[in-house]
Amino acid sequence: MNSKSTGRALVVGVTGISGQVIANQLLAAGWEVHGLSRRIDGLPKGVHHIKADLLNADEVKKSLAGLKPEIVFMTAWIKKDSEAENIEVNGATIRNLLAGLEPDGGVRHVALQTGLKHYLGPFDNYANAVMAETPFHESEPRLDVPNFYYTQEDELFAAAKKQGFTWSVHRSHTIFGYAVDNAMNMVLTLSVYAEIQKALGKPFIYPGSTQSWNGVVDVTDADLLAEQLVWAATHKEGENEAFNIANGDTFRWRWMWPQIAEYFGLPYEGPKESHFQPLVEQMKDAGPIWEEIAKKYGLEVSDVNKLASWWHTDSDLGRQIECFTDMTKSREAGFLNFRSSPKSFFSNVEAYRKANILP
Repeated sequence: MNSKSTGRALVVGVTGISGQVIANQLLAAGWEVHGLSRRIDGLPKGVHHIKADLLNADEVKKSLAGLKPEIVFMTAWIKKDSEAENIEVNGATIRNLLAGLEPDGGVRHVALQTGLKHYLGPFDNYANAVMAETPFHESEPRLDVPNFYYTQEDELFAAAKKQGFTWSVHRSHTIFGYAVDNAMNMVLTLSVYAEIQKALGKPFIYPGSTQSWNGVVDVTDADLLAEQLVWAATHKEGENEAFNIANGDTFRWRWMWPQIAEYFGLPYEGPKESHFQPLVEQMKDAGPIWEEIAKKYGLEVSDVNKLASWWHTDSDLGRQIECFTDMTKSREAGFLNFRSSPKSFFSNVEAYRKANILP
């Protein structure tokens, strides 16, 4: 552990699926936590909120003036229609953030959350570029394709060299966690899909490819991700390193899918390559159906678009390759935490039910 294990922290994207958990873990450990976001929905209790648009450099600088956090967690990103646009806006967000913190100094460590598109390529060319062998290792060279994760890393490295702070990069896989109105949320997406299929009297059909159904995969629990980010920010072994972060177990969807179907009381079917239909297409008319479900059960959110990220789940389940990571580097550095992926999935479903998000 570094000489100071508590102090002032800044969580950027504090209302997101990982930002909320990071903030709560820091608060529980005694940190003074400030959270930057454009909205307050989902703001953890006890966090000092900072409202700022990361694309507005002057606004960011003004909002962060005098803050001087010791550790910073960057978990926010903005989705655009092309990777060129993703590079432009997401490069700007981290550049504006780090430039806004520079005048006051005091930053000791910045942890950046990215993901497995580092190995798979951007959504424009997802899983089609030359790829490393699975399991993916942190030492693999970058793909020769534009990728906003690479741009964010380069901005981080340049600022660290200039300002003198240490850094860490955390490459998560699909995150199982709790959040509403989140761009990438497989647990809630599949749960909403299951409830709609139940309401329609239809089976729980796997919407992905045969390859992803049969191939080995892993996922990342949001709590575990937060634990690694906080660990890296408070341990010397985490300084100036990139780490994969996944639960530590692997599975095949052909094994997991029947368990999810049974949990929701549904018959299931495997992939139908002959008439493959992604969730984006299947659920294009889901809005009114979910409104009826929400009304019947008195749910908190009646807008299905605030719950389900069909496009993201399609991207993950539609891959034509198996996809999992190696966790050896993180373990050798001293981070030994792990999660059971099935337990992670179902515990999050229960959290949504407790919050009256799911029936």
